[in-house]
Amino acid sequence: MTTMAKRAPIKIGIAGLGRLGKRHATNLAYRVPGAELAAACSPVDDELDWARETLPEPRLYSDYEALLADRALDAVWLVTPSSLHAEQIVAALRAGKHVFCEKPLSLDVAECERVLGVAREYPALEATIGFMRRFDPSYRDAYEKAAAGKIGRPFMVRSQTTDQNDPDGFFVRFAPTSGGIFLDCTVHDIDVARWFFGGARATRAFATGTIALHEGLRECGDVDNGVGVVEFEGGRLAVFYASRTMAHGCDTHSEVIGTGGALAIGQNPRLNRVEIFDAGGVRSESTPTFFDRFEDAFLHEAQAFTQAVAARMAGMPAPAVAGATLADALEATRIGKALREACASGIPVTL
Repeated sequence: MTTMAKRAPIKIGIAGLGRLGKRHATNLAYRVPGAELAAACSPVDDELDWARETLPEPRLYSDYEALLADRALDAVWLVTPSSLHAEQIVAALRAGKHVFCEKPLSLDVAECERVLGVAREYPALEATIGFMRRFDPSYRDAYEKAAAGKIGRPFMVRSQTTDQNDPDGFFVRFAPTSGGIFLDCTVHDIDVARWFFGGARATRAFATGTIALHEGLRECGDVDNGVGVVEFEGGRLAVFYASRTMAHGCDTHSEVIGTGGALAIGQNPRLNRVEIFDAGGVRSESTPTFFDRFEDAFLHEAQAFTQAVAARMAGMPAPAVAGATLADALEATRIGKALREACASGIPVTL
């Protein structure tokens, strides 16, 4: 048995118990070896009631500062509004906690840079941002094939994040704090492109968009369908598509094109391996939400974060499979902001 296997579980406190927070909390509580969900925090009474009923007796807090003051916690897991991420990460690091935070790091580039500056003061603490596609088995397999040279030199990425249409207007209500479709959705595709391009620097961004269904987005300067093109150093290109209006379900896929071949990831958004044959033809059902599409990825990133924290606490090398760093998240925000600016102005943005 290894030293890491013998040590006490990593005690984690989660902040934010909304629709995604509940998924993370359940994974941490029941599905991540080496982790113990020891505390949960939310200012919403209904969410704390859910935690009491669902989670294995965590300490409950309605205030984030009280969560950070819990000396028994090794790490915090943030699934809070995007506008709070930067300051909450800084507070966690200063409280001596390892931290996982859902994307984005911030909607503001200067805030991202500030967080990186603070993180440099705490090199022993793990800080990871939740770009979960890096842990999706299919994306991971494609990345490893590309890294092994199976498609030559990758020079083009075509990637999309599209959500099933929600006639109840969730995305319109979310728009004032989402940062817009490019920072909320395309930021994942941006991270995929940078990942496959070895962290290459973006040099110029173009974008356009339209409102196909949700007119309420107009007052926020947002669109429900957007297309972006980003040029990267070394002659690399990425083309992104984001949508809030898909009729068939959550359809997220990517294509990586190299000098010696191509890799397609998830181009058929099927829910499972069942095909339906009836009078309407032959079809498969689609993944309805990003929860369903990336269920394994969310679990694997939690396992990887726990292993990384355990390694740091034991003074051992970090695991081979790592998540997105704060620097990765900074660049994703920088590019996402440029796409939003280009879409609004109709003018390419130089980065």
